[in-house]
Amino acid sequence: MQIAVCVKQIPDPGDPPRFDAQTYRLDRSGAIILDDSDAYSVEMALRLAEVAGGEVTAVSVAPDGELSGLRTALAMGVQRAVLVSDPALAGLDALGTAKVLAAVARRVGAELVLAATESTDGYTGTVPVQLAELLAWPALSFARHVELEDGLLRVQRQTEAGYDELRCPPPAVVTVTAGVVEVRYPTMKGILSARSKPVDQLSLADLDLEAAEVGVLGAGQEVVGIEDAPVRAAGTMVTDDGTGHVAVLEALRSWKVI
Repeated sequence: MQIAVCVKQIPDPGDPPRFDAQTYRLDRSGAIILDDSDAYSVEMALRLAEVAGGEVTAVSVAPDGELSGLRTALAMGVQRAVLVSDPALAGLDALGTAKVLAAVARRVGAELVLAATESTDGYTGTVPVQLAELLAWPALSFARHVELEDGLLRVQRQTEAGYDELRCPPPAVVTVTAGVVEVRYPTMKGILSARSKPVDQLSLADLDLEAAEVGVLGAGQEVVGIEDAPVRAAGTMVTDDGTGHVAVLEALRSWKVI
């Protein structure tokens, strides 16, 4: 089975985020790492491949030919990687990202696509479902458990009340939640072998995509400003002299809670 796992390479969350003063886009010129949430989908992809056989391909869209995060996935055991990097992708939105990933999934002949539920630098949570729609595949989201048995995907979808049991034959797009599996650490042998594993670097032309479809020209949204979150105001302290409950009730009424 050919399994593609979507991974996002993000600025190190330990560093304060920086934004371009003109475009308001996140500055990705510093240290770039594999998104922690994607480590779980990489691990799940590797486990499914061990059971079903086949190959796992890590797929990423990043500027400037960035490979740091992909190298981490390769060191974990992923067999190959595909990086899409093109200046025309600057300003890429969620739907544009899904279009690029769909084109890569078709190119590599993926029979199953895994992804995190959302990235930790964007938090839109929409890309995997958009990807499924573009591929015309089922979307099995918020999976807390995934297995492949008798040619069927069996997924436990996390809900507020517990979980739903879902089953479907591949192909499909599955999003996994954080903590779904214990992620393996790259070994020294894995880190060294990652340097020799194949990485295909593609442009929009390689995917038969036009700049007008994706990137800033095809984006359906635009960031027009960034402001610091307002400082949280101090609360009101009520000294209970026997009538403190009255003040609390009045406050709740003024907030229309009661």
